[in-house]
Amino acid sequence: MAFTYVVEHMEEDEESSKAIPRWVELEYMHMRSLAGTGAHVEFTHLSQSSCKTLSSLFSDTAEREDTAEASTHTISVMELMKQRGVPIEKVCLLDPRAEKELSPSDGDGEFEWFLFGGILGDDPPRDRTGELRVLGFPNRHLGPVQMTTDTALGVTKLVVQDKIPLSKIPYVDHPTIVFNSKESVEMPFKYIADKRGEPILPPGMREHLQEDLNKSFDF
Repeated sequence: MAFTYVVEHMEEDEESSKAIPRWVELEYMHMRSLAGTGAHVEFTHLSQSSCKTLSSLFSDTAEREDTAEASTHTISVMELMKQRGVPIEKVCLLDPRAEKELSPSDGDGEFEWFLFGGILGDDPPRDRTGELRVLGFPNRHLGPVQMTTDTALGVTKLVVQDKIPLSKIPYVDHPTIVFNSKESVEMPFKYIADKRGEPILPPGMREHLQEDLNKSFDF
């Protein structure tokens, strides 16, 4: 079964340009790889300029066969559901405050869409998912430790499509990203671990983090 993953953009785009920051671009691009072939990722509630930027980035990588299709929208997820005729009971909100955890059986026809608040990790969390919670979606959680939104999408795909229970997915919590003997940064989130036990970050994110770190030392 092909699933649709919906990211309701809830970040405040950079005021001067109404454009999404580079680190958000990297995470959103990564979601296509994590969702995989046959899936669709819908990005909703974007500004016009963010829609344009993302659409251009997605078209540049459209030839890759291992990524999900992606679409960008300025309308909200509720409006998109109305357009597509998707009832609210078929949409699962991934919510840290949900009572039930996501399980492989949730991918057996109960849900068609899986919805994420595109918050990309506040530290400490500000519970902006609450804006979606009040709309009445059925919900599930992915455990107690906060994940970045791309990680949450990747974990959801592993559970509902690949049928791997949450407890069987390899994770690394709060990893320290080491750039060299003098530079490192601790990430306050939970990530899927690769075979070496390293966090799976979006391509280009290490370099972006190092650039940001270097900028913070430029006086």
